[in-house]
Amino acid sequence: MFNDQQTKALSSELNTDRIKVRDKANIKLSYLEGFDIIDTANNIFGFGGWAYTISSLEQVSQEVNANQNVVICYKAIVKVDVYDIDHSTMISRQDVGFGTGVARSLADAHENSAKEAVTDALKRSLRSFGNQFGNSLYDKSKSVAQNAPSNMPNAPANQNAGFGQNQAIPNQAPSQAMPNQAPNDQVMGDIQSLRNMGLDVVEQNGFLLVRGNNIFAKKDTIKALGFRWDSKTKQWYKQLSNAA
Repeated sequence: MFNDQQTKALSSELNTDRIKVRDKANIKLSYLEGFDIIDTANNIFGFGGWAYTISSLEQVSQEVNANQNVVICYKAIVKVDVYDIDHSTMISRQDVGFGTGVARSLADAHENSAKEAVTDALKRSLRSFGNQFGNSLYDKSKSVAQNAPSNMPNAPANQNAGFGQNQAIPNQAPSQAMPNQAPNDQVMGDIQSLRNMGLDVVEQNGFLLVRGNNIFAKKDTIKALGFRWDSKTKQWYKQLSNAA
């Protein structure tokens, strides 16, 4: 169905620069914008390689709030079709979305609510194709990546820079594992747990850094071991002096 380039793109980790954050009921929610989702679909599937249809669009409710604004809610069902290169094979996905329009005029409230519902349904339909369409953001802990402080001293400028000088944590006895520190059994146990998941652990400038494929799919375990996400360098880190 998909060529090698498309498969590689769909399997790649979501670039955190694309993630936006908004407040809702004093909770920070991570999301991808509608235009970003459409651009990503065009880039991966091609301009003629996919299409969507609004299967249903209906008003759910209408009221007036305390500020005398009209509040209207719409529900939309959107179907997404993705084709192979010669349009001989098609994959279809369908999902529901909701939108709320708040405006002084009835027309504006209808317009805003309907558009939001369609966009929401489109994003939910496309998320079944993986992280490039924000599927990982439905993990409630995902928003941490956008709010973690960039306070790692001497961190590399990007995710891969500087690892040539990093000191890998070898499979040795704790007394030989990290010559700059004396890690306790708990630290070595954490390292081994991460290794068992197929991840790499390195030491740099007094910090433990975690690397590996599909790292966000394993973030709950990484967080549970005391690591934090640095959005600037895009790395999971834990200060060694605190852990040892």
